[in-house]
Amino acid sequence: MYRFLLTPRWWGINVFVLLAIPFCIFMGSWQLSRFEDRVQAHRDATEQVTTDRHEAARPLRELLPVNKATSGRQVTATGRYGKQLLVPDRQLDGKRGFYVLTLLRTDGGKALPVVRGWLPGAADAAKAPAAPGGEVTVTGALQASETPGDNGVSAQGGLPAGQTAAISSASLVNLVPYDVYDAWITLDKADAGMTAVPATAPADSGLDLKAFQNLGYTGEWFVFAGFVVFMWFRLLRREAEFARDAEMGLVAQEEEGVAV
Repeated sequence: MYRFLLTPRWWGINVFVLLAIPFCIFMGSWQLSRFEDRVQAHRDATEQVTTDRHEAARPLRELLPVNKATSGRQVTATGRYGKQLLVPDRQLDGKRGFYVLTLLRTDGGKALPVVRGWLPGAADAAKAPAAPGGEVTVTGALQASETPGDNGVSAQGGLPAGQTAAISSASLVNLVPYDVYDAWITLDKADAGMTAVPATAPADSGLDLKAFQNLGYTGEWFVFAGFVVFMWFRLLRREAEFARDAEMGLVAQEEEGVAV
């Protein structure tokens, strides 16, 4: 009854199944390993941020440009505070508020964006304390320029004067009359009653959308493997039933009945 398995048609089907199942399992396993790598990278980045807080601060110039290895590291910079901006719609401990961002003019003439702290409520310049005057030395965690869509960063435009949606040199260069470092720092100790903003892990090192896409693709490939097995058994059963009916003469009788 299963002699049909030796026909060229079924040889082709069997070869396809034997190749498709291992391929689907391999691709599913690869996507799963990608997800696991991202989970581990998230853990490592989180641990690194915690560890960096206890390291000795280094001069800003020694840790630029910002990358995964330097993001979150403690840096120091000296200069004079200049223009102050507000960064609205930032959450801290589940509460909505805003960052107080002040540009620190360094000896080289460039400005370093410094998040001096966080305040609750809607962004209001009257609530933001003025920056200290004179020359100051700041210490904080180094961070890469933000990109809208990452870590809740808004892409909102048309903000009131004195506000910016993202802390990035590309955005700030249009708001201040001097060059801006492609980096920023968040102070370890916030100024004047504000709450310090914790450092975040670098981009592409967390459980972001890409990580869960990998997990979704893992499930899809394993489903494909199961579907191939299901269809093979379904075709096998139908072919076996057809062969059995043919041996019993049922197929011929049906054809004769149709002819009549």
